Amino acid sequence: MKQSWSEMLVGVVALCAAAGASAVDVVSTRNVGAELAMDIALKAVEACRKDGYQVSVVVVDRGANVVAVLRDAYATRFSTEIARRKANAVILAGVSSAEFAKNRADIRRDLNEIHDIIVMAGGLPIQAGGSLIGAVGVSGAPGGDKDEACARAALDAVAERLEFLDDE
Repeated sequence: MKQSWSEMLVGVVALCAAAGASAVDVVSTRNVGAELAMDIALKAVEACRKDGYQVSVVVVDRGANVVAVLRDAYATRFSTEIARRKANAVILAGVSSAEFAKNRADIRRDLNEIHDIIVMAGGLPIQAGGSLIGAVGVSGAPGGDKDEACARAALDAVAERLEFLDDE
């Protein structure tokens, strides 16, 4: 049985009205802060630089808002855009951009048509206390696996800070 849009809308409104008494009017969320985002970006650039790669790094919060951007001296301006779109793909999927690409290989081309995301390796989720608080995208190394390794090195470098957030 196929429902029309108006029938679905009526159902959603009825569901919201029924849940109204128990609905939450204010929601608290956790997001990656500017200092942590800048440190992650710097650590990722340093990790790639150590391996001889010039990259761009973009860190976004859980709403895909850019918090930090860092482009190494010889990284192209296009790598910054690709890094941002990789981070956005992580926010959309809730998993690494490589895992997202693997999980949805059947519609990867279609996903890459969505404005502001690109489904390719190099983006990782930033998690604290079991919550997604942001994502980091790296672009510019010769391959997404190398971009992801730099992002992983950055997250490993701040792991203790992320663990500390679990207690808050």
